[in-house]
Amino acid sequence: MPVLGMKRSGFRRSPRSQPPGGWALDGRSPSLGYLRTSGDAAGFGPSVGSFRLTPVPRKAAPGVLWAWSGRSSCSCARPGRCRPISPPRLELSRSGSSTVTQGSRGVRQLAAKGCGVRVPAPFPGRVRNRACALPLGADSGAQAPDYRSILSISDEAARVRALNEHLSTRSYVQGFSLSQADVDAFRQLSGPPADAQLFHVARWFRHVAAILGSPRAPAPPCGLQASRGRRTQPPWSPPAGSEPCQLRLYNSLTRRKDVFVPQDGRRVTWYCCGPTVYDASHMGHARSYISFDILRRVLRDYFKFDVFYCMNITDIDDKIIKRARQNYLFEQYREKQPQAVQLLEDVHAALQPFSAKLRETSDPDKRQMLERLERAVRLAAEPLEEPARRGLAGEELDGRVQVLLEEAKDLLSDWLDSMHGSEVSDNSIFSKLPKFWEAEFHKDMEALNVLPPDVLTRVSEYVPEIVDFVRKIVDNGYGYVSNGSVYFDTVKFANSEGHCYGKLVPEAVGDQKALQEGEGDLSVSAERLSEKRSPSDFALWKASKPGEPSWPCPWGKGRPGWHIECSAMAGTLLGASMDLHGGGFDLRFPHHDNELAQSEAYFENDCWVRYFLHTGHLTIAGCKMSKSLKNFITIKDALKKHSARQLRLAFLTHSWKDALDYSADSMEAALRLEKLLNEFFLNVKDLLRAPVEVAGQFEKWEDKETELNKSFYDKKAAVHEALCDNVDTRAAMEEMRALVGQCNQYMAARKAARRRPSRALLESIARYLTHMLKIFGAIEEESSLGFPVGGPGTSLNLEPTVMPYLQVLSEFREGVRRVAREHRVPEVLQLSDALRDDILPELGVRFEDHEGLPTVVKLVDRDTLLREREEKKRGPSATCVPVTAEFSLAQTPVSSRLPEGSAWPGSTRNPRYPRGNA
Repeated sequence: MPVLGMKRSGFRRSPRSQPPGGWALDGRSPSLGYLRTSGDAAGFGPSVGSFRLTPVPRKAAPGVLWAWSGRSSCSCARPGRCRPISPPRLELSRSGSSTVTQGSRGVRQLAAKGCGVRVPAPFPGRVRNRACALPLGADSGAQAPDYRSILSISDEAARVRALNEHLSTRSYVQGFSLSQADVDAFRQLSGPPADAQLFHVARWFRHVAAILGSPRAPAPPCGLQASRGRRTQPPWSPPAGSEPCQLRLYNSLTRRKDVFVPQDGRRVTWYCCGPTVYDASHMGHARSYISFDILRRVLRDYFKFDVFYCMNITDIDDKIIKRARQNYLFEQYREKQPQAVQLLEDVHAALQPFSAKLRETSDPDKRQMLERLERAVRLAAEPLEEPARRGLAGEELDGRVQVLLEEAKDLLSDWLDSMHGSEVSDNSIFSKLPKFWEAEFHKDMEALNVLPPDVLTRVSEYVPEIVDFVRKIVDNGYGYVSNGSVYFDTVKFANSEGHCYGKLVPEAVGDQKALQEGEGDLSVSAERLSEKRSPSDFALWKASKPGEPSWPCPWGKGRPGWHIECSAMAGTLLGASMDLHGGGFDLRFPHHDNELAQSEAYFENDCWVRYFLHTGHLTIAGCKMSKSLKNFITIKDALKKHSARQLRLAFLTHSWKDALDYSADSMEAALRLEKLLNEFFLNVKDLLRAPVEVAGQFEKWEDKETELNKSFYDKKAAVHEALCDNVDTRAAMEEMRALVGQCNQYMAARKAARRRPSRALLESIARYLTHMLKIFGAIEEESSLGFPVGGPGTSLNLEPTVMPYLQVLSEFREGVRRVAREHRVPEVLQLSDALRDDILPELGVRFEDHEGLPTVVKLVDRDTLLREREEKKRGPSATCVPVTAEFSLAQTPVSSRLPEGSAWPGSTRNPRYPRGNA
């Protein structure tokens, strides 16, 4: 009998030495063999000893296997002997002289009666090296059917018939174990065969289904032994979860919210139209640049995009040229010190064309402004009429002259420009004005905590690039030269394949009033308009007239058109396509539509801008901001009334793309929001300053803590969803406000129960709110928690330095008050109250006394404390609830003010801040 061996990979010839970590059946003679086990061999459990096996001759006892124990005891009737094992079909692979390997296909565990030896048996599977699965006593020359050919049959009916034929030679008894081939074949079946003649497959199917459960199961169940005998891990699948939110931005090119997908991974290229610097920056500028600053911070710091932000300064423009000339001519006129008679003559001469202009004006706001100006000039001129006729002089008359000069400045400047504007030729005159107002603009942006751009471009520095840009547009056939100027051919562009004119506001194409406003006051004369092929064409390059700055170019001396400036500068820095382009709502047409047309004509594409963002209008108390309505508010004037943080909070509670009303009501709401947030931060800081043992910081959570923590994570998810939804800061701030309200209720409830609130939970919430406010730009300086105490615009946070001294003062004051009450000294108590109510607020310090509890010390903005003190003295207003009465935790417990289930002031159900449209 040949030597047979078993190990994990199947059957093999084996030397007489025991293989490590496995078990083997080897023969010493044609009638003698050993079954040895060592370790956890192939998943069959620990070592059970060494057994000597003696096969019985076929003719004596066919199919019976005898075993003799050499080193292990058994429960045989005869000592050291085992009873015979007579399985009906014990299948062992045998091969004459060649090495036979039957792959790891699983096992059938058959307990050897009387000695506990587990004897492996092969089972259906792919057989290598022509191995056979035979009953004892069978001829070893026959070949077993191969599963490989069965599995390769594509037709299921044919595959089932072949499987039935193969299974007709198999026996499936209790204890049958699966091979991988069984599993593969089973998973290819849709169900048990309906044909009664295929009973072998039906019986096999029932056995396999009892183990796997159903056809095409993803994995064997837990505990099923693999082909090598090991127990496998149960199947695992990731949690279903929810689809992650994607950032969507309102795209003016589609007028809907589109999923934001940058062109280059996480890198975002962004160009923003900057100001035309010829006057002071106003709240309309603040509306755009604060809104874009918030968007930029959210994309960079929250969504972690790598934002490259470019902005331009328009320092060559018709408005700048005209204003620079007027200022220059008026200053020259003032320096001549005109006498009263001469001044009156000039004023009357200037009033004639002014009155004619007034009669022709149809715009009601502009007409009202001109009427007011005319009335003011005439009133200022009246006191000079009689003294001038009489030839009087003196200081009083000189004073009246200065008053008239100031009142008639705009009138005289316009008149002087019409008379002598063409005589101004020095280019430095036209650069002095924009340089001054650009510097003022940057100061205003810094005061508003608006981040500076990564790159700032000035038109005056990019004139050569603009000339090249115009030349290529002409070469591409979309521009033409006329009388020294270059115009964009809108008709040819619109009729060209792959191009479209008026992408943003197609309904405005042909609006001559809007087009002429885009060309500028100095470029809408009848002569200039006659140079165009079509009324919709616009200037790429303007031939300079006397009194205008000029630069050399192939078409003669001239200056850039307004629209080409942004295209050339953005194209130079960002190339043929950018991710984002931003500007005010009123720039959509014609400026941005013309930008798109000329840039796509230059690059010969149709995707110069992927997403166009436009901020909403700003109104003043419901009206359009206008000098005629006396509601023209500069940024500097606004900052005199409210801090940059308060202005930003007002902007955060409105959608960046919708109209924003700057009014007393909106700013009062911003003040209440700031008060609510600041009081929460101060209360948490006071809680964290209280001494406590390390272990005491982590107390057992009760239902209140669990509920607050769940609400915390719900609010964070809601904030994330709001920011993904077109960076909806209004909804995000509502969720944050509601979270603060829940924290206040929780702290008030714990305080009423004389229980200490969870420090760790409140600190986590406070840090999250601080982090979000930093992202929004509402916290200017570095602060670990809440608003810094150093004040806006300062880099020093005074709290770590000052608070220890104030804490000592508070403890000393408490001791003095205790002694004064014990000895009944009211004068000392009055001094203590005066320190709290009158002295410390002037220093920005608030002491809050609570019965039976230590005094709470808070560092608050001085102006805020003084305003609170004045409101407290005046009492409740008839029109507005005082900030301290509505939000201060120090005066009344929250639980006594808010019934169970009611909404916190300013929550998502607050009608003052509806979500509105997208």
